[in-house]
Amino acid sequence: MKTMIKKRWVIGTRGSGLALKQSTIVIERLKQVYPQFDFEIKIIKTKGDTIWDKPLHLIGGKGLFVKEIEEALLKKEIDIAVHSAKDLPVELEKGLMLGAVLEREDPRDVFISEVYKSIYELNKNAKIGTSSLRRKAQLLNINRDLEIIELRGNVDTRIRRMQERRVDAIILAYAGVKRMGFQNKIKEVLPVEIMVPPAGQGAIGIEIRQDEEAIELLKPIDHKMTRKEIEIERTLQQKIGGGCHVPLGINASVVEDMLNLHIMLGKENGEIIFKESFTCPINTSAGLIETIIKKMPNKSLLA
Repeated sequence: MKTMIKKRWVIGTRGSGLALKQSTIVIERLKQVYPQFDFEIKIIKTKGDTIWDKPLHLIGGKGLFVKEIEEALLKKEIDIAVHSAKDLPVELEKGLMLGAVLEREDPRDVFISEVYKSIYELNKNAKIGTSSLRRKAQLLNINRDLEIIELRGNVDTRIRRMQERRVDAIILAYAGVKRMGFQNKIKEVLPVEIMVPPAGQGAIGIEIRQDEEAIELLKPIDHKMTRKEIEIERTLQQKIGGGCHVPLGINASVVEDMLNLHIMLGKENGEIIFKESFTCPINTSAGLIETIIKKMPNKSLLA
């Protein structure tokens, strides 16, 4: 017997422009399937939205953007939660699950500058704004003379600070730049071979309680191939460990039942400890993951 689905749903999200845009995208997808249902957005302020003067890895990592939203979900103040999949901890709170993942946008990073046309044209001591240890490690691996400036904030905030010449360039996720309508600012889309993205980048993840009604609601918008990619990335991230405290890039791409996987593990100073690419049939991905974990260097090398 098919589960009956209620007709009014409250969606929890952060209040940033990008978070609201992503929630709107989710509602649009749901409305295509359930035009008769009502969907309401509830903005929830997270700790990550209140501390802007410190690097994420020093104040608790990306989980700072989801904790309060998960609490609201568990308290049944909201029915579903919309996140950037890259912000989701690899271990969700007890009683919660990843209900759906929308079809992924391009997961790559982009180079934005009003001074330079390419990441390879950067002069000595050029100032690059980013708060990501992953980006910092890969940038310094390309050019050790760069000055990496701590820069957090929404997409439009970081672009504005660049325009004010606090920095010469910034690195952002293509997906966020596109969703916010700033594609015209992009000077270069960085290949995954050069800048390996983090697990989950480009995907919108929908978190729910382990509730049959919500599971049923989200089934039609769950993109199976994207979910498979995200699950592989999150599994590897969990096994490797470190979260955003370690410069770690993981990107899985599935094309015609073949898995292409890129992994980078480095140091904040630009030294790359492990960087490899793998290709295998998707149905052998579990074995590949175990092989990769065995090949990974001892974490003492990251000290």
